[in-house]
Amino acid sequence: MCRCLLVILSVDHEVPLSSFFIGWRTEGRAWRPGRPDMADSSGWQPPRPCEAYRAEWKLCRSARHFLHHYYVHGERPACEQWRRDLASCRDWEERRSAEAQQSLCESERARVQAARKHILVWAPRQSPPPDWHLPLPQEKDE
Repeated sequence: MCRCLLVILSVDHEVPLSSFFIGWRTEGRAWRPGRPDMADSSGWQPPRPCEAYRAEWKLCRSARHFLHHYYVHGERPACEQWRRDLASCRDWEERRSAEAQQSLCESERARVQAARKHILVWAPRQSPPPDWHLPLPQEKDE
């Protein structure tokens, strides 16, 4: 049996995306990098259950999410990908379609890449400032 699993080995923002391992595992054997064999897709399962894709699509279309997304990003949320993923997941469950399998794996890879493109807002400090022990300016006035 094959299972398509997304495995992220590092969450350090300094590591380039190419260093992430996206692979799959067969029962009783070790991890193998790359894509599952399309010919042996009988035991493959979607990365998420279909109910998760439906819940994400339903949340994306909610008024609360719309208002929050519009306030934060200044644009309407794009819910179409969640609907396509739900349709692909249901297509996989009904017909075991290789196109649906490939679509779901590519969609999950794109989500990982999109999450990685956001950089840290604040640079982590390596050491405290040299005057950290001195009183603050407003404390000097008092």
